[in-house]
Amino acid sequence: MRLFYSLMWWLALPLVLARLWLRGRKEPGYRQHWGERLGFYDRATASGADGAVAGAAVTAAATAGSNAVNGAASAAAAVGAAGAPVLWVHAVSVGETRAAEPLVDALLAQYPASRIILTHMTPTGRATGKALFAKHGGRLVQSYLPYDLGSMVSRFIRHFRPQVCILMETEVWPNLIAVCGQQGVPVVLANARLSERSLRKAARLGSLMLDAARGISLVAAQTEADAQRVRSLGVQKVEVTGSIKFDVVVTDAALAVGAALRAAIGERPVLLCASTREGEEELILSAFQQDRAALPADVLLLIVPRHPQRFDEVEKMIAARGMTVERRSRLALDGGAMPAAVEVLLGDSMGEMFAYYSACDVAFVGGSLLPLGGQNLIEPAALGKPVLIGPHTFNFALVTEDALAAGGAQRVADAAGLMSSAARLLSDTEARAAMGRNAQAFANQHRGATRRTLALLPALIQKV
Repeated sequence: MRLFYSLMWWLALPLVLARLWLRGRKEPGYRQHWGERLGFYDRATASGADGAVAGAAVTAAATAGSNAVNGAASAAAAVGAAGAPVLWVHAVSVGETRAAEPLVDALLAQYPASRIILTHMTPTGRATGKALFAKHGGRLVQSYLPYDLGSMVSRFIRHFRPQVCILMETEVWPNLIAVCGQQGVPVVLANARLSERSLRKAARLGSLMLDAARGISLVAAQTEADAQRVRSLGVQKVEVTGSIKFDVVVTDAALAVGAALRAAIGERPVLLCASTREGEEELILSAFQQDRAALPADVLLLIVPRHPQRFDEVEKMIAARGMTVERRSRLALDGGAMPAAVEVLLGDSMGEMFAYYSACDVAFVGGSLLPLGGQNLIEPAALGKPVLIGPHTFNFALVTEDALAAGGAQRVADAAGLMSSAARLLSDTEARAAMGRNAQAFANQHRGATRRTLALLPALIQKV
């Protein structure tokens, strides 16, 4: 079955690369670092290279300005100097990268002689990682994960020589796991979640997914329900550790940006619609216009689309409705005030989600009005914000139910319900504050998953 899977990958590869190029029209990052996606690296930057070679490669890359060479040179700096042991963490996109922050920080603290290679699949994930982990300097470098073909994954492993592979949340790649097994690299699925829908999809893949599951050395699951579903696939060692996302620390810098943004907005009540997906903005804008009479007269609607390639599209959508829109990227945060006529603020920046949550009064978490599974509600809860969530939250089912039970979140049936609930909360200071306190208490109660996950790893990475 895996041979057939690999053949299909080879046949599809030209189409995959063509799609990558086309996506690059809206998001240029998709046209960069292609060598990494195919598992190609400069020979001079192999993991056995000495620090001098690594330094020379970095200097050459800075001079040349080439994306491909730059990626390889950065990798050299990470794995070449002094032969530092390498821990491999894979975070596919933005959400997984942000969730990985506590674990990455803890790994580098727990294993001070080690370095981390952090891989992604999307440019937004890579950009998020760059912003989050610049503090670690040369101890962490980034690369795209090679496509799931044995030869490409093998080149990656030979080059970086990782001691362990830690996949975040739901990333299971059959060839990657098989090659790691052949090369003696234990595979850990951390912060793992597996919905009933995903389990059914895995079951349809038969032996391909079952063999991959059996190749995983350890699964650190978010909930007991996730753990039971993972065990049904044949994974031998599964532990329940909770969600690492509860351990994310809000930085002073993020809070400072949030405070500056709030100062620019002024005293107006702010309804944030965060991580919205395609189709949701239309519903939100329509309901916002229809229900304006019930909302505070000076309310500001702050919309942050999940995917940056849609920023321009959403701005045009807002303007087409005759609404006055401002973009975060055009908003000065140096003491200037946003014009009072602005009805909608478009959050078009990367790495500022905590700032947006900090600046709002009520937060709606997107991906949940339509059957998309929802997004992470832990971040606004951790900041003590009342959270509204739509009917479709199967990707975060237990976390959502726990937040609802704790009184820190409220489920709405549709966009009209969203506006109705927002109107009530924005008009009732005491109810809003109580719900925010409940949300923060809920988030604080669930901390500790990073520590529990880290305690499971020493047996797998004894060499570090």
